[in-house]
Amino acid sequence: MRLIAIGTLGDGAEATLFNRYAARLQPRLKIVELADGAGAVAEAKRREGAAILAAVPAGALLVALDLGGPAPDSAGLARLLDRWAGRACFAVGGADGLDAAVLGAATHTLSLGPLTWPHRLVRVMLAEQLYRAQCIQRGHPYHRAGRP
Repeated sequence: MRLIAIGTLGDGAEATLFNRYAARLQPRLKIVELADGAGAVAEAKRREGAAILAAVPAGALLVALDLGGPAPDSAGLARLLDRWAGRACFAVGGADGLDAAVLGAATHTLSLGPLTWPHRLVRVMLAEQLYRAQCIQRGHPYHRAGRP
């Protein structure tokens, strides 16, 4: 699995949390960080989108993180990961979201819910949910299904 993200995570608390969950994933989540686009919003999104699409490996299933996508529960994400068979390549856009070209090229879209999150936290939340999904797949008790 791979995560392509606009911007850098840096070395703060978010990076520590992201690295904690990414290191638990098997295989480990690879991350590709791309520069923020410059210029007017539309032009910046276009540049970021072109860079994301260029970074998607051949044969990958592009999964765009987008507010308009479905927001499965953790068990549903585990089922999706089973179907994607390790070929998922997640894309996180810049401050203004993903370009229409990325959304159009995506095999799937995925939402982490209707709230707006800082991009650094989106990475952490995605890594944690991927780890949780793998625990569900393995029957590990981390998920604690059925708890309120």
